[in-house]
Amino acid sequence: MLDSTFSLLYPNGEEPAGEKVNISDEVISELGLDFLIDLKSSNLSDYFTTDKATIEYRQAVLNDMLENPTIVDTLKSVFKLLNDIVELRRIKSETEVAKNYLYSITEIELYIDIVSKLSKGFQSVKGNVKSDAFRRMTDTVTELAESDYYRDLNRKLGELTSKVHDVKSITIGVNLDGEFRPVDAGVVSLNAESFKSGKVIDKILRMDFKDDDYTCIAPLVPYTRSNTDNAKIAFTNAFNNAMNDIFKADVRQWRQLVQSYVLSNTDFLLKIMPEIEFLTKAQHLLLALRSRGMSLAAPEIAPMDDRRFTAFGLYNPCVALKVEQKMVLNDIDFDDKAKIYVLTGPNRGGKSVITCAVGQAQALCQLGLPVPAASAVISPVTAIYTHFPTGSEGDGAIEKGRLGEECDRLNKIFDTLDSHSLILLDESFSSTGSYEASYIASEVLTGFSMIGCKCLFSTHLHELSGQLDEINKKCAAMGGVPIDTLVAGIHGSERSFEITRAKPDGKSYARDIAEKFGLSYDRIMERAKRNAGR
Repeated sequence: MLDSTFSLLYPNGEEPAGEKVNISDEVISELGLDFLIDLKSSNLSDYFTTDKATIEYRQAVLNDMLENPTIVDTLKSVFKLLNDIVELRRIKSETEVAKNYLYSITEIELYIDIVSKLSKGFQSVKGNVKSDAFRRMTDTVTELAESDYYRDLNRKLGELTSKVHDVKSITIGVNLDGEFRPVDAGVVSLNAESFKSGKVIDKILRMDFKDDDYTCIAPLVPYTRSNTDNAKIAFTNAFNNAMNDIFKADVRQWRQLVQSYVLSNTDFLLKIMPEIEFLTKAQHLLLALRSRGMSLAAPEIAPMDDRRFTAFGLYNPCVALKVEQKMVLNDIDFDDKAKIYVLTGPNRGGKSVITCAVGQAQALCQLGLPVPAASAVISPVTAIYTHFPTGSEGDGAIEKGRLGEECDRLNKIFDTLDSHSLILLDESFSSTGSYEASYIASEVLTGFSMIGCKCLFSTHLHELSGQLDEINKKCAAMGGVPIDTLVAGIHGSERSFEITRAKPDGKSYARDIAEKFGLSYDRIMERAKRNAGR
């Protein structure tokens, strides 16, 4: 029997206690994670973990799936059969008991088909799999498929299903009273041949005018539009009850066997059904990125207390899947000199893209996936928060104003933010003037520094960078973590989408733009003199 503690996602069969990650559905959506891995049977938030062993266990599983496509094909085919069992059980629970025996036969058929597909699929890759999960699954399924019990089950099911599937018609006997009224009815025989309608036109078309045992004289119940639904249901139920009674004896002898063995194994497979969907969707994402020539790296998992995030060649996978242009790769390092970054640069210069990329890499790492980078070293975090523009005028914005609504959302984040959290801010406080926004931002950054969380703050507030020396000096005296600056690069007046660790020069980009469009002082004066001389 399959081990009920087995899991494709957790080395010990279940999530370790206290390893949950605080990440809301809103954050998942804002980072585009639901676009990358679109699940139907579970929530993506269920699979985040801070446990290093769990992350590495999944990395090995996904690596096997990437190297052995047969595994994915096998899991997908099994997933469809498991869906059939789920639907069968739903129908079974909603119908009368009379059909249950026949439904049990169908479930056993599906179970045997699942074991057969698993055995065939994993036998073909037995020498290639390296992950503990698939080695264990291969050994277990092979042992099960080769057991005398399974062979006997398969043989008995073949006999029973043959008996059921060979039935093409039944002969019904009806007793009549002295006034030609039916008093009793029952099934006389099961037949392997279908009855003919007995209609004259059918006889003509068959060129067969000779009656035989399989030619009806007249239909017993004409299934026409004139029949009421109740009449049809009554006839169908009577038939189902009769058929159930006929096969009940055959199936009843299996009932104890089915409940003690087949159903428990089926329940186990249904338990890992969401895991199968998660892994196959994750593998689909990785193949899609690979097909576009993008790098993927299994991150080295650093201790949580190190608060590491170092990624070389980082990119945004959502953008990579949507655009045809060559992606710009960037290096980001939350090192001892900076656990918090203020990112500035021109509008549409890649600030939002790289901000999301950091969150996506952190999230994918803690799902156990390779990250979108050439290489990475990442410490797990206990929570991922975002503070992005909402783009809506909800009740909160109407009641408190846009700035008040922004501050209220951030205030709620501070309620649970800790030193092992990651928070990403994109154009926060853009709803107010630069003076007020810079003041609030400096207070918030001071708070982040004292808490010790990792943070990337993308902003248009160039003057905020000029306050960082003072903020760092203040925080260092109180034991806060250092803050540094990143700049979305420009070449002349053109955006390069390259992110560099440097002090921003807010005026340089403006000067380049003014020069490009002829609005610099020198260009204006040239035209003024030219016009005056006309």
